[in-house]
Amino acid sequence: MVSAAEQMAANTSWSALGKATDLRNRILFTLGLLIVYRLGTFIPVPGIDGAALREFMAGAQATIGGMLSMFTGGALGRMGIFALGIMPYISASIIVQLLTAMVPSLQQLKKEGEQGRKKINQYTRYGTVGLATLQSYGLAVSLQSGEMVTNPGLFFIASCMITLVGGTMFLMWLGEQITARGVGNGISLIIFVGIIAEVPAALAQFFASGRSGAISPAVIIGVMVMVVAVIAFVVFMERSLRKIHIQYPRRQVGMKVYDGGSSHLPVKVNPAGVIPAIFASSLLLLPATIGTFSGNSTNPVISTIMAYFGPGQPLYLLFFSAMIIFFTYFYTFNVSFKPDEVAENLKNQNGFVPGIRPGKRTEEFLEYVLNRILVLGSVYLTAVCLLPEVLRNQFAIPFYFGGTSVLIVVSVTMDTIQQVQSHLLAHQYEGLIEKSQLSGKGRKRTKRRGPARR
Repeated sequence: MVSAAEQMAANTSWSALGKATDLRNRILFTLGLLIVYRLGTFIPVPGIDGAALREFMAGAQATIGGMLSMFTGGALGRMGIFALGIMPYISASIIVQLLTAMVPSLQQLKKEGEQGRKKINQYTRYGTVGLATLQSYGLAVSLQSGEMVTNPGLFFIASCMITLVGGTMFLMWLGEQITARGVGNGISLIIFVGIIAEVPAALAQFFASGRSGAISPAVIIGVMVMVVAVIAFVVFMERSLRKIHIQYPRRQVGMKVYDGGSSHLPVKVNPAGVIPAIFASSLLLLPATIGTFSGNSTNPVISTIMAYFGPGQPLYLLFFSAMIIFFTYFYTFNVSFKPDEVAENLKNQNGFVPGIRPGKRTEEFLEYVLNRILVLGSVYLTAVCLLPEVLRNQFAIPFYFGGTSVLIVVSVTMDTIQQVQSHLLAHQYEGLIEKSQLSGKGRKRTKRRGPARR
């Protein structure tokens, strides 16, 4: 039987988008800030030799340089003021979330409601400044070592660091404004737009290689089919759930007796989302960035790291897989789905899993189910992230195509569409109640008359 909420969602009409003034203003606000972000990617950092940078990036486009450029919306390839992108903020937020699960003082802050959340957000901003400072220094020194600077020296390093750190903090502010006053998650949308913006140029280069004979038509068709298949597979897995049956007994509150009921506890096959892939990628980006722009020859340590951990290398793939699996389990059990807290909440609400005693037994059952689900979820994430890497190196595709990008694009698209539908549902609420013919609406209440007087 279809529930009332599902019936209302099915009756939601996209034609009412033009009448929803608040939603339209939110969408326009979001698009405006995203345009500001795209314009900022074309503003260069002072002191960069543009010709040397373009020549270098042309040769590194099919390797790690393409990966770095795609995650920053092309700003790194042009060495724009947003060259670091939003990745320092993402890394800082993930680190703070992981620390919140392990440090008792941060756990207490999380339980303090809005004030605690603001304090944790402030720690995240401090962490963003620290990570952005370290990455900007490494990038400035690497650019100077790679002879891509017009006037090398301490002044260039200082100006480059200030510009890049300021660009990252401005992007963080843009993301928070989009989240608060726009539609969707601002940080995710910034990454999404950066990836999407590089797709047309990459496709044009890909088809140009096909016309010139560098890539066979069979490879082109195979890559296009693989992209569609991967997207369909990601959508299917992201919407997959394991429903745990929850029973609520009949209870009495005061003079009222409430009948027992049942519901489901939904557990996603991939509870951690795209976080493990992003965090594993960010761990590999910093040494790759320094090694790429320094030419892999200035430092023997970086040269050794890049030789063994370069894209497509066995150790790179092994380390990437291990990090994805580790962060999938760690992030799920410590942040996104804590079995002990879920079991405690069910016990407080008098809910129980049929055949399982409340409390410790329920926690053990949830851990057992979650461990089995995460085997499939972690393998799914690893396969999606590694398959394009392997195929790209095997068939010499001249642009970067990664599973992490596909995961981000699909996840952000699904999340944004759901938020737009929620706003539309709120706007059409009264009309949908009448259309769905919910109980208690539209029925005429007849006034009960008393007995006639004789």
